[in-house]
Amino acid sequence: MDAPTTLPTLGSLRWEPALDHLDLVAPVTADALRRWADADPDVAAGVAVTEIDPGLADTATLNEAFSLPVEASANCVVVGGTRAGDERIAAAVVRAHTRADVNTRIRKLLDVRKASFLPTDRATAESGMEYGGITPVGLPAAWRVLVDARVVADGEPALIGSGVRRSKLLLPGALLARLPGVEVVDDLAVPVG
Repeated sequence: MDAPTTLPTLGSLRWEPALDHLDLVAPVTADALRRWADADPDVAAGVAVTEIDPGLADTATLNEAFSLPVEASANCVVVGGTRAGDERIAAAVVRAHTRADVNTRIRKLLDVRKASFLPTDRATAESGMEYGGITPVGLPAAWRVLVDARVVADGEPALIGSGVRRSKLLLPGALLARLPGVEVVDDLAVPVG
């Protein structure tokens, strides 16, 4: 992929280079962004951050407040299951107009009998991120990071969490696919409705 020449933008939000405003993201996200930028020069120009009212952090609320296209938003959910006493956890990143296929696709990918969403208190404690702000950037190394192919293949930017509720990250979906540890998966999500 060619290096991004301009910082991505979306809607009327004020976007800044994320690496210049690491105070706006969770500490684990800031550390991951620094490491990723050291390994991939496109991160500096390709990952933007904007500060928001934490009350607007939920996808539908943010999209409505700023007239953002739902197709640009990508949600990150944390799912787990066990197999022979071995717990397996994954974060799934899917477009907001879809939902993670937890009971079929993710369950099979994790090779567990039953997959379910990790309890909120556990997901936030183990990720070091806030509820409503969990992002694939900076998750524990032991967790798989599954990204639906639609997030990277449709040419749209990906509006994702920053690890905290008071900001959002924006980056090309194709760049998100290059985040260390990401597995791009076909049909990880199903359409809503």
